[in-house]
Amino acid sequence: MTVKAPLKETALSADRIVRIGHEVQSTCPEFDADGFVREVMADLPRLELKDRIARTSQALHTHLPVTSTEALDVLLRSLPPTPEAAGVTNDFGLHIYSPHSDYVARYLRAGEHLDRALDALARLTRYFSAELAARHFLVDFPDETMKAVDAWARDEDYRTRRLASEATRPLLPCAPRISLPDDVALPVLEQLYGDSSTYVRTSVANHLHDLSVTQPDLVLATLRRWKDSGLVPDKHFAFIARQALRSRLKKGWPSAYAFLGYAPDAPVELTPLVLKRTELVDGDTLSFSATLTTTAPVPVHVMFVISSTTRTGKPREKVYFLLRSTGKPGEKLPLAKDHMLRSTATVKLTPGAYSIALQVNGRRFPEATFRVREA
Repeated sequence: MTVKAPLKETALSADRIVRIGHEVQSTCPEFDADGFVREVMADLPRLELKDRIARTSQALHTHLPVTSTEALDVLLRSLPPTPEAAGVTNDFGLHIYSPHSDYVARYLRAGEHLDRALDALARLTRYFSAELAARHFLVDFPDETMKAVDAWARDEDYRTRRLASEATRPLLPCAPRISLPDDVALPVLEQLYGDSSTYVRTSVANHLHDLSVTQPDLVLATLRRWKDSGLVPDKHFAFIARQALRSRLKKGWPSAYAFLGYAPDAPVELTPLVLKRTELVDGDTLSFSATLTTTAPVPVHVMFVISSTTRTGKPREKVYFLLRSTGKPGEKLPLAKDHMLRSTATVKLTPGAYSIALQVNGRRFPEATFRVREA
């Protein structure tokens, strides 16, 4: 069995630290590449990815013979001429260039360097996505950075356009929070929702999803306006809308279902849920089945909901997508799933009583119960 190496080991490995040193030294011969590598590698094995990025950018700062915008010029000149020449084969980029944008946020986040720094992030994001670095500028220089964001949204490179949406997300994972109003970037999204790039449209959808947590009605109104504009092909708009409303769908919000064409009061009937086993342990498979029937041709959106309590007695629900289809009168639509029950790095499977229920067009149907016991 092949064991997958942790991301931190492949993202910023010893080989990649050496490569950074060589690329910078080829542009700036006075740069002590060997000293840079030794310094980073002394700490690298014990560091997680976020700290590896910071440690690398700090060592660049220590060993570059210049500072300020002169150091920035060196880093930018050290980049291969294009992302493709650097070996970038995906939209997100190569982690080897994550310390570069960290360097910009760490050492050039000052008023006198602001324009140069923001321009550098627009370029660096093509080598490795720079939204985390951009967030620091949004915190310290919100008005000036939003002007840059507006320009990024009109850039010829789709990765820079995506930066405009991603950097301003209200709830960007693993990122510093920004104090700007949640809807501050709506004009940017208006520019980008019809973008030709799936990478950009996905960011727009995720941005709206973040916004839906606190302002679902605003998100729904925005989606209605976009739909009425007719500027986006149906399949692209359907993707944006589903992604933007996915958490609201899990919560059974009728307005989200109705907008997507799933009538909350659809004439749907379900047979009782059948569980293959009702006693399980962490790592087992929960197998369930039921049958859906309708008295009219209706689109159906089906999820399943697993409910339990934490070790402290707090209720917990996990909602999973199961099926999108169209129910037809007189036809039986089978609903079945083999779902792995297992603890993750963030959620521990707690022994005790559990239940599972199906949710059709936002409406919950009667649950079935099972138990998880100690292995």
